[in-house]
Amino acid sequence: MATAEELINSARDRMVKSVEHARAEFATVRTGRASASLLDRIEVDYYGTQTPLRQLSTINVPEPRMLTVQPFDPSSIKAIEKAVQESDLGLTPSNDGKIIRLPIPQLTEERRKELVKVARQMAEDGRVAVRNVRRDVMHHLKELVDKGEVGSDEEHRAEERVQKLTDDHTHKIDDLLKRKEEEILEV
Repeated sequence: MATAEELINSARDRMVKSVEHARAEFATVRTGRASASLLDRIEVDYYGTQTPLRQLSTINVPEPRMLTVQPFDPSSIKAIEKAVQESDLGLTPSNDGKIIRLPIPQLTEERRKELVKVARQMAEDGRVAVRNVRRDVMHHLKELVDKGEVGSDEEHRAEERVQKLTDDHTHKIDDLLKRKEEEILEV
């Protein structure tokens, strides 16, 4: 059975992963600038298999408002275009047979507000993940107390430390959200 210290260390690791996951999710939300990470969530139907776009092509940012996608296999160009059009990014691809160009249009005020909502939902998902880690640890601490392996004083101290960890990690997610919102709303 794990000790209170091991539970706290495990919780810290899992909360750090939740924050990192939230950071990665935020990177996929479109802002006014072109970024190769915008295309991270796009999967292409490549010979009947859903394959991440990154594995099928080279993605470049030649200028601030343009992305280029150069497929390794030129025959996959139509499937890549289709996947980009069906995504929620609102981008219109054009190709010359070798390279797909994705101009990044200016965001409208309405689209900015939608993207802020998307970012807020991602942040909430991250906070929920952190709170779920806390709930698991609290449950395991109660089990340790019930089995008599940990005293109630030690349980109380451990719960305070887990709560502090939870607060720290939810604040990190809130900070990430604040920066992402500023980035989205920046004209």
